[in-house]
Amino acid sequence: MLQQAFNGLVGGAFYALLALGLSVIFGMLGVVNFAHGAFYMLGAFGAYVLLDSFGVNFWVALVVVPVLLGLAGIVVERLFVRRLAALDPLYNFLFTFGLALVLQDAVKRKYGVQSQPYARPSELSGSVNLGLFDYPAYQVFVLVLSVLACAAVWLVLTRTRVGVIVRAATERPELTRALGIDVGRWVAPVFGFGIALAGLAGVLAAPMRAVNPLMGADLIITVFAVVVIGGLGSIFGSVAAGFGIGLISALGNLYVPALSQTLVFILMAVVLLWRPAGLFGREEAAL
Repeated sequence: MLQQAFNGLVGGAFYALLALGLSVIFGMLGVVNFAHGAFYMLGAFGAYVLLDSFGVNFWVALVVVPVLLGLAGIVVERLFVRRLAALDPLYNFLFTFGLALVLQDAVKRKYGVQSQPYARPSELSGSVNLGLFDYPAYQVFVLVLSVLACAAVWLVLTRTRVGVIVRAATERPELTRALGIDVGRWVAPVFGFGIALAGLAGVLAAPMRAVNPLMGADLIITVFAVVVIGGLGSIFGSVAAGFGIGLISALGNLYVPALSQTLVFILMAVVLLWRPAGLFGREEAAL
């Protein structure tokens, strides 16, 4: 049971990173970024292409790929998302949905639908003794790095002036504007930062999961459920729900395998009936 719980925390690490980026983007822009899963996929493929075509190892890709995808996210926000921001939110939802399909088909056209192999870094190829059981070193690295990344984001958002401005603009954009802060100047960097988190999750997933064009589409629906459970726009809620859902899903696979594919959505329905704004969401989000 303990080993399965640890598996759940590792799976929850991906949910947490993706949900954190989604929550920040939704909180500031009010955009449901359906292309988030596609950028997660591009993160994995970016690591694969750098290794296969240029011989760039995992450690360099872990830094380079999220930065490049973050810059790409800034460009997407400047050229497309910003132009649709004044319209009904459905337009940006449809745009990001279409962007996800375009990115997936572009990768499929180049690499096909078969999964591409990506070897684990040699430094993390062994296992770690956790006392009661041995566990793959790479999975331990993923969990530790994800926790550190989420903690670093939390520290930046709560302990720095820039973080306070971004957090205020994310959680109370109208009030922040009323205080004389130009929210618009932070929109593109925050959108790019959310995309960079998706890219980081993708690079981490490359040695663990099948690198294929549909890997993001298979995950993004569950991530949306995680964000809803944690509370739309709630940064802490997204991270907490990500790790919690990973843990619950893993234990569900162990004890109630028949519900393994639907357990997260059952939990989402129960949470919404109890708290329509999510566990940590603002009550006005339910209106």
